[in-house]
Amino acid sequence: MENNHKKGKTKKFGMVIDLDKCTGCGSCMVACMSENNVPFKADETDKRLSITWMLVYKFNNGKAHPNYDECYLPRPCMQCEGDHGHSPCVSVCPAVATDYSHETGIVSQIYTRCFGCRYCMAACPYHARYFNWWDPAWPADMEKYLSPNVSPRMRGIVEKCGFCFHRYQLATDKAYYEGRDELEEGEYQTACTQACPAGAIIFGDLNNPEHMVHKIAQPDAKHHGRPKNPNAFRLLERLGTNPKVYYLSSRKWVRDSGDNYRPDEK
Repeated sequence: MENNHKKGKTKKFGMVIDLDKCTGCGSCMVACMSENNVPFKADETDKRLSITWMLVYKFNNGKAHPNYDECYLPRPCMQCEGDHGHSPCVSVCPAVATDYSHETGIVSQIYTRCFGCRYCMAACPYHARYFNWWDPAWPADMEKYLSPNVSPRMRGIVEKCGFCFHRYQLATDKAYYEGRDELEEGEYQTACTQACPAGAIIFGDLNNPEHMVHKIAQPDAKHHGRPKNPNAFRLLERLGTNPKVYYLSSRKWVRDSGDNYRPDEK
């Protein structure tokens, strides 16, 4: 498997997020917005109009003190592969404005093709896609801090997390100039991964046995590809979306909540 990868085996970039480490600080959300030129409004009270590619959820076990426990869950785009190589959003887009890359495992969003029908938003079970209701605008002088590697999106289209794909392009360009065919682990990292002060987010190639994400989320063939790690799980696993974002937690109630667990089914 290692030799095949070195010869140019397709990549499958993914994340492992340790929920036992996440403190809910929101650094990943801020880093994501800054890196990808995500616009914001002066009044963000109406969350239906907000755009947050990375969103941190807070939930609890529903018990009273002293048995009360809570958890924070960062949710980027899951980069779903689906059972047949297509994510739910890709399957419904009439404009082919979103596509699944078999070379990277990333679901792309081509903004100039999107005409805002929002079928993809309806199809996404993770609410990871956002509609632009207004033209992007930033406070005075803040435009100087925008990233030149990411184009701002116009109103009337849908946008989402793309695992900071522009960073992958920059890393591969650098490797090419240095005469290398492969990236070393850590050369391509998302902004949220680097910004997390608790080190709760790990990013890498799920197909590369040398990467930490592969070691943590290595699938078990006996259990329909679910991770061998007993503390690892994916959101809404039973839907068959085959997401590339894995979560870790030593708490059973957290793992059960992530898979839409219902007590009457066990």
